[in-house]
Amino acid sequence: MKPLGTGDPLRLGPYRLIGVLGAGGMGLVYLGRDGQGRTAAVKVLRPEVAHDTHMARRFVREAHAAQAVTGDGVARVLAARTEGGRPWIATEFLAGPTLDQAVERYGALAEPTVRALGAALVRTLHDIHGAGLVHRDLKPSNIVLTSRGPRIIDFGIARPEHGLTLTTTGQTVATPGYAAPEQVLGRRTGPAGDVFSLGVVLAYAAGGRPVYEGGHVAAVQYQVVHGEPELGSVPGALRALVEPCLAKDPTGRPGLDWIGPALAPPRGADRAWRSGPLAQDIARREADARRMAALPGDRPAPSRRRLIGTLAAGGAVLAAGSGGVAWWLLRGDDAEAGGRPWEAEPLPRYDKGTAPQPLWGPVRVAETSGIVLPAPLPVHDLVVVAPPSGALRAFDVRNGKRRWTSERTAATTARLFPASDDAILTADTKGALLALGTKDGRKRWSVPGADAAVLLGTDESAAYFATRGGGIRAVDLTSHRTLWTVPAPVATSAKAPAEAVVAEGRLVIHGSDGSVAALDTRTGRTVWGPREQGSTTALAAAVTDGIVYLGGKSLRALALANGEEKWAHTGQGETGWTAPTVRKGVVYAVDGTDLSARRADDGAEIWTLPFAADDHPLDAPVAQGGSVWAALDERGDQGVVAIDVRSGSVAWPYAPGTEGGWRLAAAGNRVFALESGTLTALPVF
Repeated sequence: MKPLGTGDPLRLGPYRLIGVLGAGGMGLVYLGRDGQGRTAAVKVLRPEVAHDTHMARRFVREAHAAQAVTGDGVARVLAARTEGGRPWIATEFLAGPTLDQAVERYGALAEPTVRALGAALVRTLHDIHGAGLVHRDLKPSNIVLTSRGPRIIDFGIARPEHGLTLTTTGQTVATPGYAAPEQVLGRRTGPAGDVFSLGVVLAYAAGGRPVYEGGHVAAVQYQVVHGEPELGSVPGALRALVEPCLAKDPTGRPGLDWIGPALAPPRGADRAWRSGPLAQDIARREADARRMAALPGDRPAPSRRRLIGTLAAGGAVLAAGSGGVAWWLLRGDDAEAGGRPWEAEPLPRYDKGTAPQPLWGPVRVAETSGIVLPAPLPVHDLVVVAPPSGALRAFDVRNGKRRWTSERTAATTARLFPASDDAILTADTKGALLALGTKDGRKRWSVPGADAAVLLGTDESAAYFATRGGGIRAVDLTSHRTLWTVPAPVATSAKAPAEAVVAEGRLVIHGSDGSVAALDTRTGRTVWGPREQGSTTALAAAVTDGIVYLGGKSLRALALANGEEKWAHTGQGETGWTAPTVRKGVVYAVDGTDLSARRADDGAEIWTLPFAADDHPLDAPVAQGGSVWAALDERGDQGVVAIDVRSGSVAWPYAPGTEGGWRLAAAGNRVFALESGTLTALPVF
């Protein structure tokens, strides 16, 4: 979700707008909240097209189409204004995953679940057709799975049953592979067109893959019109039900009155997604949505949580132009563990001075020992490492088993970032931007001409990186277009890379020359800086609640918006402060040989833990559970230490007698320690 810009409205009807969820050629979609704290997806017609008679008529039709369907299988229209000013529509905000996202993450659905899904979709299509409409764009990404069952969304191209054809020559509006042959050919499309789409959707849900595929749109459309569907992965009993729906001639397809009884889901199948990982996923997202609604009314956005992936309108009519809908996901320290099944259980207690057994490991992750690797990247149920070979390796966070190895494409200096909920972003040795799927490590997409040298960060809409030509560039994660390129305001190169953090509309870059600057993520304009921080290397900043915390000669807290200093503490050691870590209102950082915990709001000291000169930590500490962890200097013999955040004392050292050069990461009540080509998962308390 992007913050509101200068041209965005602050309020539409009863809804105070919080941020921008998505945009398209026809409209903008905002997240809004009314006076009772209820969230809604609010779509507004763009000012430049509001006076276009055709666009305005389509927008009005969209509102009327959604309002005409009264069943509970679609997102409810909460309010609308379609005359005068800037027309807008508000629908309920659905927080669950779409069907395609569920299948990508959890695999094909079991046959009873598919039958229950189909029965619910048949009931909703009955409601749509009963209102005199044809949906015309039924596909997995237009079906949101909620705790109450599936919901069909996006009425952007719905038409009256007796309406005109969908397309004219050269236009493609409906989704290739799901639109019926008559729709592809531009002929009149009736309810039988939705039956065709339903058949394709059910085959996809049962088989886990599209039934019409091709190298490009025209090839897919040709298969729909002239080819045969690939149904080999669909269970036999379901195949017999799906095949008639895919008849080329619409008159040869069965009606909904036949399909519903033929599905005959077994008793209790409609509760299939109320247990297991998918149910936990849905429950977590809906709990996050409730927390969003409960935020105080004057708070502009959930600043303590990270928004991952593409946030988009969850309402039935809110695809902004293209018909594509994604889901939103809030992350944070207070996320409900019940919705994150890969999390470990914290230790109920510990024996001071005695390290508990690792959860797993050490596991060999790189062939070459003695090389200090980048810190591992936890992504949900995976932890990903980047060996010198350039072939990324992913391991299951629960047991350390290798899940996949990518091709040898990643540049060792490129770094890794989550590009979305199911993709990892990196760059190859030729400067191409790469997105690899978390499910299998295969390339999802690439931007060959990106000229990427070092990745700096990502947010819900863009990737930010230093180019090999000395600039800073932003690339849209959806369209893969370059949004802007500006000269780097601080020193950065592949050999001496900058560190950065992306948060709340700012890209804060700490250069290898010790200077810091903040860029506007929308335009690339330098908002404040560069200013000298006095460090000899680049140090990653930490951001929370509109404040950025910086290491270097001094530990400083600055207003993220304008760089105004809130507080600062000069370092006592020769090396200055390490990069800081912020968790639950406390800043943790190392000054020379001392690890300090300070209040985030005013910098007041809570406790300080001194280390021996040969043991002083070099990197930013990591915090998880009730502990903060530090990797000590390779000259020392303690390895990694866990510190109790309540007392500031060492809970235990972890020293397996290896060579040093530790890199730490933490997530899901685990600390991942990478050292000398091995990876270990350690428990927290």
